[in-house]
Amino acid sequence: MSGRLHRLSNGVRVVCDPMADLETLSISVVAGRGARAEGPDQSGWAHLLEHMVFKGAGERTARDIVEGIEAAGGQINAATSYERTSFQVRALKGGLKLATEVLADLVLRPTIDAQELEREKQVIEQEIAEAADAPDDRVFDLAQASAFAGQPLGRPILGQPATIETASAEALQAFRAGQYASDRLVVSAAGAVDEDELLALAERLFGAEPHTTGPVSDPAGFTAGFHPEVRRLEQAHTVLLLPGVGARDEAYFAQRLFAEALGGGMSSRLFQEARERLGLAYAIDAYGESYAETGLVGIYAGTAADNAARTAEVVARELVALTLGAEQGELDRCKAQLKASLFMGRESSLSRAEQSAGQVLLFDKLFTPAEIAEAVDAVSAADIRAFGTRVLDAMTIAGAVLGPKSALKAGETFQRALFG
Repeated sequence: MSGRLHRLSNGVRVVCDPMADLETLSISVVAGRGARAEGPDQSGWAHLLEHMVFKGAGERTARDIVEGIEAAGGQINAATSYERTSFQVRALKGGLKLATEVLADLVLRPTIDAQELEREKQVIEQEIAEAADAPDDRVFDLAQASAFAGQPLGRPILGQPATIETASAEALQAFRAGQYASDRLVVSAAGAVDEDELLALAERLFGAEPHTTGPVSDPAGFTAGFHPEVRRLEQAHTVLLLPGVGARDEAYFAQRLFAEALGGGMSSRLFQEARERLGLAYAIDAYGESYAETGLVGIYAGTAADNAARTAEVVARELVALTLGAEQGELDRCKAQLKASLFMGRESSLSRAEQSAGQVLLFDKLFTPAEIAEAVDAVSAADIRAFGTRVLDAMTIAGAVLGPKSALKAGETFQRALFG
């Protein structure tokens, strides 16, 4: 069973998904805006705001927020992505009221103290520096910037010190009003929850707020570009990207299965060829990333520097081979793996609440596991070929390589191997 969707008069949507025989619950308040809704001079503000609301909200101090939840046996967390900001509480059965009240304060009534803001800016700047020092984080930021150059999707979620520094308490409050506007707000609970209690709490805490609307993101487009960066490292980190499809595209599950077959697990083509047979890479995988209306297919390889270009050739060869034809047994295996990854998450009440919120934000409806399984099973070998052809016909790549100089030709090698 999936949950039930309800709508408050101000546009806030509420999902209740009871799970029998659980002694715990999870509730997420998810705003359907994130780093993608920032202006160029606001880069990193969505993540900064997520941090700041925990410094005080409503009548609660920062200490009150965490101690209140933890004293009741709960855990509280938050996350910012390009298209969502999520605030989450996991709690014991009976903890719904406190959890919902705390989350409502965080989202709707943060204090955003100016002195606290200046201290938190220093924390964020340290986080930015830490990410820049981690090569397997840095290479993904560089690749993302290449794939969506000059667009919000191409800017790092953490932002830059210069744009973080410009945020004032007043400006961040005004930014919050758009980010967490009621038109893109979902309250989603799963586990040991009572539907009537949840709806009453949501109506009292969220429904009393006026209907508001926030910024609308401009359409994004995949751009060609490759960023090589020299680092004194023992290994090379390479990310190769090709244009993909958005979450609403009819080829969405074909993309997921294509990436699974290419490099999704130990039985995938890239793992077996590049790692097991040729020994070129100590780590290699492929993935599909979908935003609302666009997406990408990505390959990450961790290799010795001298193996980076040859690994890129292998990736190109396997991409072409997969496009020419996926074997039925391979496709069946990938379908089983994809369904397992989707459905095993439903055993967690938090994952279930987050999945439901994501479906509502993208489609304004909920899907049953049976509907999702049917969509996955409907993908044919011809669909995989069509998706691969669509990707390769674009004749566009993006990405990044980070490591010694001998690795820096990986992008050029990849493009030449694919397109001549």
